[in-house]
Amino acid sequence: MNATGFCGLDLAHPIVNGSGTYDAIAARRAFGDALLEHFPFSAFVSKTITLKPRDGNPPPRLYETPAGMINSIGLPNKGLDGFLAEDLPQLAELPVPLIVSVMATSREEFARLVEGVGDRDEVAAIELNVSCPNVDTGCISIGTDGAETRALLERCREETDLPLLAKLSPSVADVSAIALAAAAGGAAGLVLVNTVRGMAIDRTTLRPLLGRGGGGLSGPAIKPVALHAVYHASRATGLPVIGMGGVASGQDCLEFLAAGASVIGLGTALFRDPSLPARVTAELDSLLADRGLPAVGDCVRLAHQPLSKPSPQLEGMER
Repeated sequence: MNATGFCGLDLAHPIVNGSGTYDAIAARRAFGDALLEHFPFSAFVSKTITLKPRDGNPPPRLYETPAGMINSIGLPNKGLDGFLAEDLPQLAELPVPLIVSVMATSREEFARLVEGVGDRDEVAAIELNVSCPNVDTGCISIGTDGAETRALLERCREETDLPLLAKLSPSVADVSAIALAAAAGGAAGLVLVNTVRGMAIDRTTLRPLLGRGGGGLSGPAIKPVALHAVYHASRATGLPVIGMGGVASGQDCLEFLAAGASVIGLGTALFRDPSLPARVTAELDSLLADRGLPAVGDCVRLAHQPLSKPSPQLEGMER
């Protein structure tokens, strides 16, 4: 395994989960302490929590597309107090650093969440989810406005010394501008990307298939969008990035590293193959070794460097 670092965290390998895509507490109930001995991720990202409990969106909440999935889950959670009392003690038993994801509709609500989790020794970093398209709030509007994004990071920075990670949307005019705003506000790292807005129509009724009308598209369909966002956000800011969006293989991981990610998040593919993290980690190790790259960091931002000679594919096109 290729150990790596991210925002001051020492990780055994570069594979983590996307928020809300893996229920570690339920997995622990199912597999017991064996899960702790072979935990699949090098850090665990909690499901996004809000100040007050949320029931989530009305069903149906999921729809499989030809190249991914649309979800309209709506961030159901126990709220800050419920998380601290019930979930955090269990998540603290995981053998990896814990990143807590939070979402709110205003700077002050975000700040209260950051204050609530930021002074807990069990928490290693905080993800600010400013880009969720599945709730009727202003959270995604914060992450599409550079001034709002910077002001939010500056406000939350006052509440904790823990690394703050800004989870950004690709559905903006210029992702580099939003990333630069997050960096200027004090973000230690970025998470790219959240889902892309989408919907599905029932072929029989010709009505929306999801209870809320639409949701967030994820999976292989958004991989090119995610790579573009990671590449340009990394190039603009130089910040460490958790890259995700359609990752399902070691080759996908390699491409995200080259685009500028330091760590790779798995999401939609976990629903089809819960054993994916081990396979992807092994595949990535093999691919790095084949290329003579002894460490994950040797691949990060390779796509930003000019080629010393044309690739075989380009040479063929020229001929």
